[in-house]
Amino acid sequence: MTSREIVKRSLHFQYPERAPRDLWTLPIANIVYPGAAEEISKEFPGDFGGPKYHPPKSDRQKGDECKAGVFVDEWGCTFVNLQEGVVGQVKEPLVPEWSDINKVKPPYELLGKGMEKVNESCARSDKYLRAGCCPRPWERMQFLRGSANSYIDVMDQPKEFFTLRDMVHEFYVKELEIWAGTDVDGLTFMDDWGTQDALQIPPPLWRELFKPLYKDYSDIAHSHGKDIFMHSDGHIFEIYEDLIEIGIDVVNSQLFCMDIEEIGRRFKGRITFWGEIDRQHVLPSPNVADVRRAVRRVADALYDPAGGVIAQCEFGPAARPENVRTVFEEWDKVSAEGTP
Repeated sequence: MTSREIVKRSLHFQYPERAPRDLWTLPIANIVYPGAAEEISKEFPGDFGGPKYHPPKSDRQKGDECKAGVFVDEWGCTFVNLQEGVVGQVKEPLVPEWSDINKVKPPYELLGKGMEKVNESCARSDKYLRAGCCPRPWERMQFLRGSANSYIDVMDQPKEFFTLRDMVHEFYVKELEIWAGTDVDGLTFMDDWGTQDALQIPPPLWRELFKPLYKDYSDIAHSHGKDIFMHSDGHIFEIYEDLIEIGIDVVNSQLFCMDIEEIGRRFKGRITFWGEIDRQHVLPSPNVADVRRAVRRVADALYDPAGGVIAQCEFGPAARPENVRTVFEEWDKVSAEGTP
């Protein structure tokens, strides 16, 4: 099977020959461990990729988001970064007061640019290719308003909150529609919704204010024959059922913040789990046996030979190369055994 076939069979529970592999390498990993990610990828080639795409630059952009210093993105949000290899934080939001909302200018001028060879590169690749965009409405609202203001906005719900939410959402809808019209295999969006032990806002408010947005993203993907992937860090157990209901095909979440066994009892076979292995304790561990046990715990709860699990791992600032390698080695063993 090609990588594309392995991923598609896994997502649709059609018995892939093994669990698909997906290594996420943060820039800092290449700084701390030069060449390590490349060596791991040679031994355990990944099954995912992106089409040939040259992201256009906005006149508002300045700096490099992964360099120490100041970075201004395409929306005009200013990030301050103290550590090379990771992304900084917004310290002075663009809209500290609602009287500043007119400063928000979604970068519509960038949509569709740099995509001339997307379809050609899709035709030439045997990997499963995801679109070159990743909407993040809740996080974008925080970048624009600041996190503290955004939490208050969710509770107070002034009319400007809805104006900003809809402005951000309408831009992302157009962006996803453009990518859905290409030959990529899947679309992706993200929003980190969990704290270490709960959702950031009351679940009923999440369902009222943000679930409809994600339903739109799912509908766009499925209406064009694409799979839809979502990433969300933290404890998001309370919204898994909602994600399944609106048609999310694949979810990447911090399983080890939650009860993995209960996740399996409730949701195994109903959605594909896009990893992951614990970045906080397991991947930094000096004992690779901890990594093997972690993979087996996920496999025992979620794996089925029919599919439903992606062997995903993030090579971040605290991860040890030997542990990242062990994740993929152990998942290959699970696949070879062929039993939950």
